[in-house]
Amino acid sequence: MKIISYNVNGIRAALKKGFVDWLKEEQPDVVCLQETKANKEQVELDEIEALGYQTFWFSAQKKGYSGVAIFTKIKPDQIIYGMGIEEYDFEGRMIRADFGDITLINSYFPSGTTGGPRQDFKEQYIIDIQEFVDELKKERPNIILCGDYNICHTDIDIHNPKKQQKTSGFLPHERQWVSDFIASGFIDSFRVFNQEPHNYSWWSYRAGSRPKNLGWRIDYQMVSEPLKDRMKSADILSQVVHSDHCPIVLEIE
Repeated sequence: MKIISYNVNGIRAALKKGFVDWLKEEQPDVVCLQETKANKEQVELDEIEALGYQTFWFSAQKKGYSGVAIFTKIKPDQIIYGMGIEEYDFEGRMIRADFGDITLINSYFPSGTTGGPRQDFKEQYIIDIQEFVDELKKERPNIILCGDYNICHTDIDIHNPKKQQKTSGFLPHERQWVSDFIASGFIDSFRVFNQEPHNYSWWSYRAGSRPKNLGWRIDYQMVSEPLKDRMKSADILSQVVHSDHCPIVLEIE
């Protein structure tokens, strides 16, 4: 099972930049998209469906904002839309698909870069998603939580870590949350296969950040401990450019 997670920063914009050709070449079984910025009826899906994908969308109520989607060649046993918490579901923050004994959660974590209320919103979200996953694990222990977490975990996950200590996305308590989430029974799948620095999944559009590889690793596929021995590979596809993020890939039995 090849799973890709990708913040496309607007699916309609990505489609104009060759997204379908890339999808045809890459051939993932499941694609989890964040920041779709569109409702399903606003997107031309014929070419995607022709590749064998069913598409499931959970869009924000606000037009052109946030939103998540799952494209899958494997028929899911069920799709569940949202977390059941109104303020997050209003923004289209989570969609879940169950495939046999595996539960795949696709989430677009809030950004706190504007500070103030949005940072508070982000910090409440990470508390609530931990509680949500803790409860879900009781009945569905095999969980993959993929998406844009909007948090770098360690110094090797961000360029110039000393300068970023007071920046949302690299605040000490945000980083501690990632550590605590992992300690609760999850594995950062990429770091199982690659311990090297300078592997990033997002770059600012400013100052030529991407060509200089001045990036952040804020996209993850976190895998619950019972799935540890079923992981086959994980990678960051930094050469793929349809967005300010790039796709990340996990292969699992």
